[in-house]
Amino acid sequence: MTQRPEIRFVPLASPLHSSVVLVVGKDMALGEIGGRLEKQSGGALKGAAEAAAFTGKARQSIELLAPKGLEIKRLVILGLGDPAETRDHDWQRLGGAAWAQAAQRRAEVVSLVVDAPSATPDQVAKLAEGAVLRAYAFRKYRTRKTEDGDNGNGGSTSRVDIHCAEPDAAAVAYEARGAVAEGVYLARDLVNEPANALGPTEFADRLAALAVPGLEVEVLDAARLRELGMGALLAVAQGSAREARAVVMQWHGGKGRAKSRPPICFVGKGVVFDTGGISMKPAAGMEDMKGDMGGAACVSGLMLALARRKANVNAIGIVGLVENMPSGTATRPGDIVKSMSGQTIEILNTDAEGRLVLADLLWYVQERFKPRLIIDLATLTGAIMVALGKEHAGLFSNNDRLVKELAEAGEATGERVWHMPLGPAYDKLIDSKNADMKNIGGRFGGAITAAQFLQRFIKDKATAWAHLDVAGTAMDSGRDELNQSWGSGWGVRLLDQLVAKHYE
Repeated sequence: MTQRPEIRFVPLASPLHSSVVLVVGKDMALGEIGGRLEKQSGGALKGAAEAAAFTGKARQSIELLAPKGLEIKRLVILGLGDPAETRDHDWQRLGGAAWAQAAQRRAEVVSLVVDAPSATPDQVAKLAEGAVLRAYAFRKYRTRKTEDGDNGNGGSTSRVDIHCAEPDAAAVAYEARGAVAEGVYLARDLVNEPANALGPTEFADRLAALAVPGLEVEVLDAARLRELGMGALLAVAQGSAREARAVVMQWHGGKGRAKSRPPICFVGKGVVFDTGGISMKPAAGMEDMKGDMGGAACVSGLMLALARRKANVNAIGIVGLVENMPSGTATRPGDIVKSMSGQTIEILNTDAEGRLVLADLLWYVQERFKPRLIIDLATLTGAIMVALGKEHAGLFSNNDRLVKELAEAGEATGERVWHMPLGPAYDKLIDSKNADMKNIGGRFGGAITAAQFLQRFIKDKATAWAHLDVAGTAMDSGRDELNQSWGSGWGVRLLDQLVAKHYE
């Protein structure tokens, strides 16, 4: 897994490194360290702020080089904004901005001074999490190093010392935040890997090798999937020389009352490469289809995060890993297959394959684990990007409370969702004359009919279920303060927030 930078929490009075990022409040409000530096510099800090029209608004910055009277080479002053109006996600974004400032200066070790007396240990931990998330860079296959030591993300910084009022408490709070960041790193690594290096078997092997105490990992090979009757999932894989796999991850972390409660379940689509099969995609942009396992990557990262932070919950993660290829053995348009549920599916378009994978996984987890909650994630349709762009994931659900919980978690983490409709009129569009259903519903409402298809595999309508279409957010979703990577790791923080707030 990509290595994370070292984060240390130290007292405010600890010696500063030669490169310093100083976080200050609105209107250039200086705290203990800022006031000391201002005095030592003979007023240079406020003078520079006035000359640059710096007001301390969120993520605004100015830089002082070799400031007079100070034993530091670089000082970057970074605005916090009004601490009273700064939300958790704002602290994470601020941490990402601080890392960007540090990395651009190419200092190996940087002092990040939280010069805001009102900052709580939890807020400082979130700032550290944001810095680590921004630091991610996938450079596994780069063999040439740049002359300036660029780490692939603009610098060579390997450690940040965070100077804060309560370093011990911040370090404790960061244990959980660091676990979530580790899960995001895993998800990003998986999405960024080229498909020749990450087939179904290799993906399964990586998950099986996760050495996390208490996390049980079970790999179901193709023979076992056939025994279980997963005809829909196997229909996607049959055109590839690489056999299908499914991986079940179990975390039995519930304590007290939570110990006996049914698990919550996360299901991920893991199409390691999607050519579209016989219904082949256009060549332009097909290389991005290495990321068609973004849902499985998120579930994997989430399960790692829950185990690392010892979440007080019983959780199941399952991913279906296949490659969708055209060949003499591939599924043809018009073929009819039998799913694990016994329902038959007429495959009119082999590029609508992710829903076939999820259909069997959804049925399997209900049969085996009887979960109280199911959330599936998939880079399922281009149609969701037509509707929502890359700013939100599409949310479909049979449970209003779960919709509300996911929406709130999205606002808290910045991984936002948008509630999309379901209904009988849409469901009729996937009725088939030749089988129980067909796998596409026509030109219009493609993301909705895909969700309607999945809903047919929820056995008990009383079971809370949500489907997240992450086609626009899991890969190539734009760069921001927390992510400069093609693979975003989207969903790990969202679902961890959901679990932490509502299910522990």
